[in-house]
Amino acid sequence: MTISPDQTVWFEFGFIRISSTLLFTWLVMALLVLLARWITHRLAADATLSPWQNLLEVLVEGIQGQIRDIARRDSVPYLPFVGTLFVFIATCNLLAIVPGFEPPTGSLSTTTALALCVLVAVPLFGIRRRGWRAYLRDYLEPTPIMLPLNLVGELARTLALAVRLYGNVMSGAVVGAILLIITPLFFPVLMHALELLTGIIQAYIFAVLATVYLAAATAAHDLSPHASSPSSSEDEGRIHEP
Repeated sequence: MTISPDQTVWFEFGFIRISSTLLFTWLVMALLVLLARWITHRLAADATLSPWQNLLEVLVEGIQGQIRDIARRDSVPYLPFVGTLFVFIATCNLLAIVPGFEPPTGSLSTTTALALCVLVAVPLFGIRRRGWRAYLRDYLEPTPIMLPLNLVGELARTLALAVRLYGNVMSGAVVGAILLIITPLFFPVLMHALELLTGIIQAYIFAVLATVYLAAATAAHDLSPHASSPSSSEDEGRIHEP
């Protein structure tokens, strides 16, 4: 029984090593690109929408609504990044029910890469909205002595993102494999259904946490002494702290 798709190697030549993690990541990306191209090829603005376009609009509107509820501001700047995270993770987890498919999210290398994307995106969003001086000043608050602890906190939450997603996906696959050996008929069906639900929940949690971190990185702009007037700030949909 393989615990991680990294253990399954499909091709190896010298330093080139293609594992299940890399192979199935490429397959998921190719599938999402082809689906996006196919669905958006014939977009309609009238009442006769295709089922796939309806599904896409529901998905986009749902993600936008969640971002607005969490960030308390316009969802447009965050939608491409957060939406991509959610769709990729959810697709990987849902395809786990396909025989032979090993979800890339069951690999610590994949979840670490996703968490590093969030780690890089947080300062980029914060600096773009507030400026690099105001953003970097947060690491010195409430006192410059807190700089090392604030940096450790950034790294710790990145590690938590990676380990949380990896642990949940990997544990579900291991439990399913054990039940398949013990009771090969009834329990695996229930486990697959539970795995689908868990996969969606884990994708949702990862996307929500990424949105929280992005919103926190840009929130201080609205609370700083140099923030714009209340009327203009309301138009931007600022975050109010309790």
